[in-house]
Amino acid sequence: MSEQGSGGAEGRGSQGAKVLRITLTKSPIGYSYRQKRTVRALGLRRMHQTVEQKDTPVIRGMIAKVRHLVTVEEVG
Repeated sequence: MSEQGSGGAEGRGSQGAKVLRITLTKSPIGYSYRQKRTVRALGLRRMHQTVEQKDTPVIRGMIAKVRHLVTVEEVG
């Protein structure tokens, strides 16, 4: 018997997966430690830095917590 379809989540939905371009537009100075850590977890270190992350529920949740500090745009 072959092992078709047992690849797990690797191949599922990865074709055409959306990417989010996230830019830090406001300094996290003066905001809570947790918000600063969330900005860092998104991969943002400096003002006006832009990173690209996969559009997942986890990333969306992180963006929601710091939406006043970042701008987000969908990429292909």
